[in-house]
Amino acid sequence: MKYISSLTSSLLSVPGQRYLSILGSTGSIGTSALRVVAKNPDSFHVLALAGAKNMELLAQQAIQFRPEHVGVLDEQGAQSLASLLPKDYSPCIHIGQSGYMTLATLDQAQIILAAQVGAAGLVPALSAAQAGKVLCLANKEALVLAGHLFRQACAQSGAIILPVDSEHNALFQASLGHGHNQIARLILTASGGPFRTKTVEEMTKVTAQQALKHPNWSMGAKISIDSATMMNKGLEIIEAVQLFGMASQDINVVVHPQSIVHSLVEYTDGSQLAHLGIPDMEIPIGYCLGYPHRLNIGLQALDLAQIGTLTFASADPIRFPCLNLARQALAAGPGHLVILNATNEVAVDAFLHNRLPFLGIAQLIEHMLTTTQHTEAHNLEDILALDHNTRIYAQEALGRLNAH
Repeated sequence: MKYISSLTSSLLSVPGQRYLSILGSTGSIGTSALRVVAKNPDSFHVLALAGAKNMELLAQQAIQFRPEHVGVLDEQGAQSLASLLPKDYSPCIHIGQSGYMTLATLDQAQIILAAQVGAAGLVPALSAAQAGKVLCLANKEALVLAGHLFRQACAQSGAIILPVDSEHNALFQASLGHGHNQIARLILTASGGPFRTKTVEEMTKVTAQQALKHPNWSMGAKISIDSATMMNKGLEIIEAVQLFGMASQDINVVVHPQSIVHSLVEYTDGSQLAHLGIPDMEIPIGYCLGYPHRLNIGLQALDLAQIGTLTFASADPIRFPCLNLARQALAAGPGHLVILNATNEVAVDAFLHNRLPFLGIAQLIEHMLTTTQHTEAHNLEDILALDHNTRIYAQEALGRLNAH
């Protein structure tokens, strides 16, 4: 095992408040991060916030934290945001992908929280890594698409990547202080989502509304659907390979409905270390923002006696084929990872808009993985081009599927 980055940076030793840029501040991760910041006002200075569509919430956040920089998706968003801000507050408003890249690389910024959803978060997150920042990464798709580029960037710039995903954050914490040659396996836990006990026949009839109701976690729409299909766990297998440098066969998934054990590291002596906590994203977010120190975030402590029982089971690849599709894409090479992710985003969006049945998500992904011919993904330009073209072809395949 070889972790993706060094864990020492001069940015972490600067005294006083840490200067923070949050990309995706209006999503579930971003709003949780700002709650952590609000509980620790002496520890952070919010330098920049960026959101895509929810200008009212972005304006509320900007008014509360008064960042010097704010990022929006387009010119219309910039005008809307400006109209919502008080006259005595005029931050610099940055627009579009180039704006996000600017916020990710501001000279003053020490910590970048990359919390955008999907492939849209790749370029800003990679820019932060190339600039040598401490990158708190909540965008697993960035590593799925371009893990090798992040590893190269960290080696060249000295950037630190800290994983925000609760599972990878747990693996990170449970592996600290142990030599790479002492680790035998990484074990990701999965809640199983809302359809953990449903049959394949029952899943043919599930609705988007049902799929969005995760039993344990409060998440955005896309990751909620990924949890229901267990594609989130497939992507997390890939993310773990990229972060920890482990072979895919040494990364396992176990279903744990209570979401109390967030993942485990198995050592060469057969013992395992687990990270336990209540299912609240403020815990891994706070760990990353305060690293290497722990913040007081005011959450209730875990009470194992009250919980009583923790259960574990194997993940069923028949009912949840996205797990195997992710492993197949990983084995096939970087280009297939781009195809996997892009098609999944198209399929999830189609399901949410009633243009694809739930089980059709995996079917569309499998179709694209087996039929796409051109899969070059050596550099950023290759990845972005393949991502773009895959989305076009996936929409065409979706149209043919619906026609039948």
